[in-house]
Amino acid sequence: MPLQKEEFTQIYSTHFTKVLRLCKGYVNGDQAIATDLAQEVFMKVWQHRAEFRADASVSTWIYKIAVNTCLLQLRKAAVNKEIRTDILPDRADESDTLATEERFQQMYAGIYQLDSTARLIILLVLDGLAYEEIASIVGISESLLRVKIHRIKKRLAKLIQL
Repeated sequence: MPLQKEEFTQIYSTHFTKVLRLCKGYVNGDQAIATDLAQEVFMKVWQHRAEFRADASVSTWIYKIAVNTCLLQLRKAAVNKEIRTDILPDRADESDTLATEERFQQMYAGIYQLDSTARLIILLVLDGLAYEEIASIVGISESLLRVKIHRIKKRLAKLIQL
């Protein structure tokens, strides 16, 4: 049974922030591009709502759409050879808010350097998804997922320290 308008509104309210964070991880923390991608994800959810078969949870279905949308964006950017400008500030500000924002930007920059699978896994971990659901989205066993998460965290820590 396809999603109805009220269900879609509930799904949008529940998942938009999570999808936005996932998209930010794919576009190096660029808020504007990530917002466009998140909106595109929910347009696809609405357009393809009749195809949702409830084989997996709604959140798993939405994450798969989000990942595919982000990967398509990255391919388009590579073909068009977009030149991205990093927005890291030249110096740290004394304000806690700015320092926190800078740390987030460094984290997104580190995540951006990971391969696409590692990026997906760490973004879903940061979103707080259960390992079982992440394994389902990525298509690997839960035990392999745990190994990958350990390696990704070590690699990400090195990238952020550089």
